[in-house]
Amino acid sequence: MPEGHTVHRLARALAGLFDGEALAVSSPQGRFAGGAALLDGQRMVAAEAWGKQLFCAFAPVDRRGDGTPDDVRWLRVHLGLYGAWSFAGDGSAEVVHAIGAPRRRIGERESTPDGGGDAGAGADADAAGEWAPPAPRGAVRLRLLGAHAVADLTGPTACEVLTGAEKAAVEARLGPDPIRDGGGRGSPDAARSAFVDRVRRSRVTVGQQLMDQAVIAGVGNIYRAEALFRAGVDPLRPGRDVPEAVLAQVWDDLVVLMRDGAERGAIVTTRPEHRVADGGGGRVTRQNTDGDVDAVPRDASFYVYHRDGLPCRVCGAPVLTKELAGRNLFWCGVCQA
Repeated sequence: MPEGHTVHRLARALAGLFDGEALAVSSPQGRFAGGAALLDGQRMVAAEAWGKQLFCAFAPVDRRGDGTPDDVRWLRVHLGLYGAWSFAGDGSAEVVHAIGAPRRRIGERESTPDGGGDAGAGADADAAGEWAPPAPRGAVRLRLLGAHAVADLTGPTACEVLTGAEKAAVEARLGPDPIRDGGGRGSPDAARSAFVDRVRRSRVTVGQQLMDQAVIAGVGNIYRAEALFRAGVDPLRPGRDVPEAVLAQVWDDLVVLMRDGAERGAIVTTRPEHRVADGGGGRVTRQNTDGDVDAVPRDASFYVYHRDGLPCRVCGAPVLTKELAGRNLFWCGVCQA
């Protein structure tokens, strides 16, 4: 499942391709035909993320301004485990090929074909030499088609059209998002306090709470494991027993790590002095910076995630793993005692 930084990158990609443009919206698969009909022909006026939730705003073409009055409808998408967006364009703008969970995807990965929006991205020409979007591939739930690009959505957990009030209700159920300004909760201090207070009110383990989107939005298995290691926190410790100052440190660290992930398109949590490659000993998580000679090698990017059985980068003890609430947990029993 994509973590929050990936969804923020997706929102930026959609805004960059379609902001202010009237789009042809359809559901080639047919399962979203009603929702697509509500959005077809309208302008996309905003694209944003809150945790793992993507929201795209659509307004009537003849409407002035980009606010959010009653005539704005919001497309909500949650990719879940199998959802993915794929893109193609006519070459006038750089487009990523896929964000989400392509069939051969492992971990957090995006891919960009050579040359951005060239033929490798699915660009085709009709008989008149004008760009023609490629035919939908697979069970495409939703297609957004503009003058120069197309975006196809497959396999999402959620895809629906909301009013502004309904969107606000969804956001109210989410915890603060470390990537959003002020976490979406008014101010950085308010967001940090909301996270700390929520964790400390519960006996549930801090490792489990970090995966609860009502506690903190956007954190997935990688950021959960890595942030707790960096803070030296035992993931099996009850939330109420973790000191406030330590939880505040976890929040502040996630703000830096996740915003960095949103910018570079890859999760890197190791400090420079600990970036020693495993030599293929661990399970490798693909990143969209693969092939970039200046990027941190993917097998040197994490402290504990998918490194079970390998020596801890700091103390040398074997990295541990166990299942917690249906997901694999990774940690060092010495550094996180």
